[in-house]
Amino acid sequence: MISCAKNCHFLMLLGLNTVARKMTYALPQLLMNFFHKSSCIPSKLFINQFVPKHKPPSQKDVNALEEFILNSKKLMVLTGAGVSTESGIPDYRSAEVGMYARTNHKPIQNSDFHKYATVRQRYWARNFVGWFRFSKMQPNLVHFYLSDLESRGKVHSLVTQNVDGLHLKAGSRNVIELHGTGYRVLCLDCNASYDRDYIQDTLMDNNIIDFEQTSRMIRPDGDVDIPQEFIMNFSVPTCECCGGILKPDITFFGDNIPKHRVELIRTIVSSSDCILVLGSSLSVFSGCIEEHFQGVVATNIHM
Repeated sequence: MISCAKNCHFLMLLGLNTVARKMTYALPQLLMNFFHKSSCIPSKLFINQFVPKHKPPSQKDVNALEEFILNSKKLMVLTGAGVSTESGIPDYRSAEVGMYARTNHKPIQNSDFHKYATVRQRYWARNFVGWFRFSKMQPNLVHFYLSDLESRGKVHSLVTQNVDGLHLKAGSRNVIELHGTGYRVLCLDCNASYDRDYIQDTLMDNNIIDFEQTSRMIRPDGDVDIPQEFIMNFSVPTCECCGGILKPDITFFGDNIPKHRVELIRTIVSSSDCILVLGSSLSVFSGCIEEHFQGVVATNIHM
């Protein structure tokens, strides 16, 4: 395992029916060497708060990545939470700085959201407060370089496990959001769709908000501390079409990824000659890869 300068877990799968070469790279630093100075990419987009301790990559790593990208003919990229840490969004498992290491708050379970009104009320109260910060997150160098790779014709498909929308903000076009997006809200009853910013305005209209108090709820690490009284008095959004339950278009823990999305990704995987995996353990995606890349050894890469 090679430690990185930045929090991007890197797994290179080289071609069909070959054994994977396993590496961990620092994508911003390595692609700077590959593309040198690109006028379309900001040079200072680092937030180190959630980046694990690391060592710089070797020149051998730089050369291997450059060779891998240049030699690929139909490159698919898969990204996970590790690519967004420099934007100020923590991942789950990194030592000391990951979400599990910093807080006892656990991700919401899909079944609980469906069953219990109190769970939905707590979720929407936290989501409302957190949205002020989350919606302002900006892409980092990883996102911009992947967009640049796409514009140069080196990336034909980008699949992300993230719901932060940062690849789209960076200009990538052919993006499949595996777990959905936090920027869209759906009705569980009639499937009506709403823009998340519109729902935020609705929540502001339907709740008495003390903005000074709300700003204090957002911790420096991005999590939110919400008083129980605030949660109990919070009015959750409902569908304007049918009065049904609203839920962000996100695949919660315990839920299934929509079948049509899985099939689309399987098609992309099977038509790709190389796959570049960044910031992901592959724990929810390995089946799609293993089915079409026989003989590839996929290893969970940690910082």
